Amino acid sequence: MTALEIPRFGELLAPFIGRVPAEAMPRFLALLERGAADRYRVWAEALPEHRAGLLDCAGREDEIADRIDAAFALDESLRPALEAPLPEAIAVYYEVFAAYDIWDQLRIQANAERQGANAWRGIAARHPDPDVVRALESCSALEESSADYLDVLIATHAP
Repeated sequence: MTALEIPRFGELLAPFIGRVPAEAMPRFLALLERGAADRYRVWAEALPEHRAGLLDCAGREDEIADRIDAAFALDESLRPALEAPLPEAIAVYYEVFAAYDIWDQLRIQANAERQGANAWRGIAARHPDPDVVRALESCSALEESSADYLDVLIATHAP
């Protein structure tokens, strides 16, 4: 059995985030959320008895991305710079899980959700617009809801 290593996703993805213009960074994170949603859909197929709950998590990831897209306008001239590092970033994110069985993958993801909640809070703490702050805080709550679900799922079903 491989020892479970929980990465610091902010540090792991920093080389890719750093390639995105600062004003587009929240939108880049939203794209990463959509990548996480896709990962949940894979887990839902692998664990059909938990499909509904895992698809709910996927839906929350998409909802986070939708809220960020709505809260942060994108200058379309930045789209190429926004999208260029995405394939590599998603590949690195997915690679984190490769050495682990599905239950350890979900353990990592639960921690990643909490890291994501903290990241949205960090952005909110620096943002001057109260409407954007509320949107970011709601994203944190969605992240934590998925983490809580995963924690219960793991505690009650993981070997």
